[in-house]
Amino acid sequence: MTEHTHTAAPLIIPASERAERMATACINFLETLTPALRRKAEIAFEESERLRWHYIPLEMWERGGVSLGEMNEKQREAAFGLLACGLSEKGYQKATKIMNLETTLGELERAEGTTRLVRDPERYFFSVFGDVANNKPWGWRAEGHHVSLHYTVVNRELISPYPSFFGSNPAEVRHGPKKGLRILSAEEDLARQLLGSFNPDQKRKAIINATAPADILTRDVPKVELNAVEGLAAESMTTGQRETLVKLIHEYVERLPEEIAAAEIRKLRDAKINEIHFAWAGAEERGKPHYYRMHGPFFFVEYDNTQNDANHIHTVWRHLDDDFGVDLLRLHYRNANHHDH
Repeated sequence: MTEHTHTAAPLIIPASERAERMATACINFLETLTPALRRKAEIAFEESERLRWHYIPLEMWERGGVSLGEMNEKQREAAFGLLACGLSEKGYQKATKIMNLETTLGELERAEGTTRLVRDPERYFFSVFGDVANNKPWGWRAEGHHVSLHYTVVNRELISPYPSFFGSNPAEVRHGPKKGLRILSAEEDLARQLLGSFNPDQKRKAIINATAPADILTRDVPKVELNAVEGLAAESMTTGQRETLVKLIHEYVERLPEEIAAAEIRKLRDAKINEIHFAWAGAEERGKPHYYRMHGPFFFVEYDNTQNDANHIHTVWRHLDDDFGVDLLRLHYRNANHHDH
């Protein structure tokens, strides 16, 4: 597969225009497909498939939708155009690098004699939920190994972009032409900077376990049910530490298009930032298994790097109430019922 790049969009556009751009990109994608592929790509909005998601390889998780491998070049370009519409330039570059990293992972596993799974950058699937052309809620998904992106569009102007998962294996390429590549470097480095700035008392509160969990705790559940808030609260941090915490949060938010990211950042400012908790588990030293999470008033971020000798990252941003547009849809249907009466 050709490595894809994308020209950056204008910095700020209205969210309603972004929703229209998504609809246009989605219709363009569907119209490039043959009737048989279109039937595979289109799934009813009400189907449970919309809430079924995972970030593991295809052999371990059968996926709906149409894969890049089934598409011709024109269809792939349309699929990548849709993907670019759901991400910032930074987010798009991360997503496509993760997809292309499958080739590197396959080469490394063959050299090590550990090949078990097919590593193919064409095993990423695109699905469309509902009818894009009418005014009813609709959504789309781009998913494969280490990329799982979900968008719900309501009233042709409101967009829920969660869950949003990026992973990287290897976290750092240590051999070959791409040696030194770290796609999710900032997600690790900013968290280490924050942890390293804590005094002993802060660190005792922040480190919740000496052993890191084997994976993100929320896994592939449709809704986050982890209610316990653990770790060090932002109100117990210095000004500089809070600034680093916010930078780390921004690293996740800024994967999204600018105007959607701006809306999330406004939510952060309106919420009680002091109530955000940062928790760490596992070793403090680089190269050893470690995990962290950020639990905010409306969001939950997890990062885990324990597999493959702590060189395999999983990261996810979840919205506590609006994953898969649940909150948006609740408001939409409530208003629709109100107008009916």
